Amino acid sequence: MRLTSLYRYPLKSGSAESLDIAHCDDLGLTGDRRWMAVDADSGKFMTQRALPQMALLDARWAGTEALRLSAPGMETLLVPVPGADGALRGVTIWRELLQAPDAGDAAAAWLTHLLGRPARLVYLPTSRGIQVDPAYAAPGELTAFSDGFPFLLIGQASLDDLCARIGRPLDMRRFRPNLVVSGAEPYAEDGWRRIRIGDMRFRVVKPCSRCAIPTIDPNTAIRSEDREPLATLMTYRKGEGGVFFGQNLIAEGPGTLATGMPVERLD
Repeated sequence: MRLTSLYRYPLKSGSAESLDIAHCDDLGLTGDRRWMAVDADSGKFMTQRALPQMALLDARWAGTEALRLSAPGMETLLVPVPGADGALRGVTIWRELLQAPDAGDAAAAWLTHLLGRPARLVYLPTSRGIQVDPAYAAPGELTAFSDGFPFLLIGQASLDDLCARIGRPLDMRRFRPNLVVSGAEPYAEDGWRRIRIGDMRFRVVKPCSRCAIPTIDPNTAIRSEDREPLATLMTYRKGEGGVFFGQNLIAEGPGTLATGMPVERLD
């Protein structure tokens, strides 16, 4: 088995960034989901679920001290990383309430224009990492502005099987994984408990429950009229608590990942 794709999402619900090599820190892939758009009034996080145009929002790191925002019809904006303790804003991500540094009025105006509603941009320094659900993680195991876990893995054969059932190809980016593994049987990842990629070890802790985002084409931001791939997933991947595709992982320490690295099942 090999790691064949690496994806990072600097802004939560923004477009995917394909990488050949990535460092991993205490929150996951370094720079992954460290930024988030929130409602300017409530502080609630914004995603493609309600705003599919976010699929076309390209947020890319400009070195380590700034984020470059771009989108169709918008001028590019360079946003400096705010200080870890300056201009904190109360935000909500699912049931998590936290204080995060606000990225300033220029970024807020840019997002507001793009999204068509008052928005702010916030940043999560490593020092403000979010504790992973203690039902699946030890104290001190953290994530950034993800939907709960620092890594998401999907087997390429699992997507190939799903596409065969639907009868058309689908882009892996619809499912927003960090890690794509080739060389295993379809859904083999469902049975893994511990794996090694290169020199990094991971615990496979929870199947990923899918929302409506996979129905959005990452190239056009258009929802599929036939509700695929969720419609097909509902026929054979439905379980208690949702429809599942892919596995959430927690790393057992920092390290470096690169495409082409061997993947070994440990347990």
